[in-house]
Amino acid sequence: MSSYLIRNGRIVTATESYIADLLIEGERISHIGTDLKESLNESLNDYVEVDATGKYVFPGFIDPHVHVYLPFMGTHAKDTYETASKAALIGGTTTLIEMCCPSREEDPWEAFQLWKSKAEGVSACDFTFHMGISRFDDNTEAKLRRIVDAGITSWKVFLAYKGFFGVDDSELFKTLELASRMGIIVTAHCENESMIAELQKRLLSEGKTGPEWHESSRPIQVEAEGVQHLMTFAEMTKAKVYIVHTSNDLAIEAALRGKARGVDVSVETVIPYLVLDASYAQQPDFEGAKYVMSPPIRSKDQQPKLWQHLRQRNIATVATDHAPFDFTGQKEMGRDDFTKIPNGIPTVEDRVNLLYTYGVRRGQIDLNTFVDCASTQAAKLFGLFPRKGTIAVGSDADIVVYDPAYRGIISAKTHSMATDYSAFEGWAIEGKPSHVWVRGKLQVEEGKFKGDMRHGQFLRRTVQ
Repeated sequence: MSSYLIRNGRIVTATESYIADLLIEGERISHIGTDLKESLNESLNDYVEVDATGKYVFPGFIDPHVHVYLPFMGTHAKDTYETASKAALIGGTTTLIEMCCPSREEDPWEAFQLWKSKAEGVSACDFTFHMGISRFDDNTEAKLRRIVDAGITSWKVFLAYKGFFGVDDSELFKTLELASRMGIIVTAHCENESMIAELQKRLLSEGKTGPEWHESSRPIQVEAEGVQHLMTFAEMTKAKVYIVHTSNDLAIEAALRGKARGVDVSVETVIPYLVLDASYAQQPDFEGAKYVMSPPIRSKDQQPKLWQHLRQRNIATVATDHAPFDFTGQKEMGRDDFTKIPNGIPTVEDRVNLLYTYGVRRGQIDLNTFVDCASTQAAKLFGLFPRKGTIAVGSDADIVVYDPAYRGIISAKTHSMATDYSAFEGWAIEGKPSHVWVRGKLQVEEGKFKGDMRHGQFLRRTVQ
């Protein structure tokens, strides 16, 4: 493995910003300082020099919420780790945390082994998992302890998708109680499934079958009630919780009320909520189906509220909830019934560039917040810091050299994700990774993937 001297870039972490050189030796960052070429000249072995003048040097970005292997709604997500990890790296993401989502009928340990097998030996970036819990019976605790011993220290529960992924209140209580005893963080999809079911039935009975009615079946009150429900259970059990894909101010305020009562809660949003609004799902000729995800994309007035929460650090992370389904043949499954449209938007390649372009460049967030929400907080919350999520001597050499002068257009014709459409077709981006390293291995050079498709490793985590 080559050594690399990255010179004259502006190193940006969650708290600092300064111009310096950085030396990668093996899989780690070995030196940071000014004029390293001169000061370390005698001790340096052969190395490759990368001039980062005028560019940013960021820690590798972490997407804490993706779906790659996903059997869902009668079909399967389109990406594999070959496509998703390559797309992630081109977009600057060096670590994926995938949701392992078995149905109620599946064995948790066997499901974990299955999900892991889909990534091992075929991923170009590092990866780990949140373990989904879709039921809690007499055998569940022993299996979850085995999964924790294997290196998975975060779980996932759904307060939606009744009968498939969703847990009932008894199972939720037992899950959170066990997590509290073990020091596990529980991520949660918060919606009230009973209200969703009733609203869906009413809308369909009224002939409202198109994708434009998806948001009406899952309004912000449904999501906020789900968050409030979780807060009550977390308060009772003293469990540490993390609310995934939070889409609106009402839900965030419910989380903040829980935090004020002492609940250890963190909030995630996803990039579609920050840049898209409900009008996209209302496009004619079924085009709106491309934008169906759950919780739904909200009205435009929610965007400034989300950006404000992000600036205030009420939102800890910006993820993707990457769930890649084709428009042709998959989204079309719901042409006559919006409840049958596979939920999700392919986004893993675009998150960092969209967040930089429409966040940093538009003055919504500063560079330190950008790094914090797209890398550092995920590392801290999910047991990867300081190995990941920062630039420091001894940390993994997951490095992104980012070119703010780049100008380009997002298109399905050029993306590396496996889907037949882009939700951001024709959107301008103002900045892009030029070089990306994963544990010292140069995987992206001059914006193109030129690395090793087998370099990614499973990241074993321990309880903090």
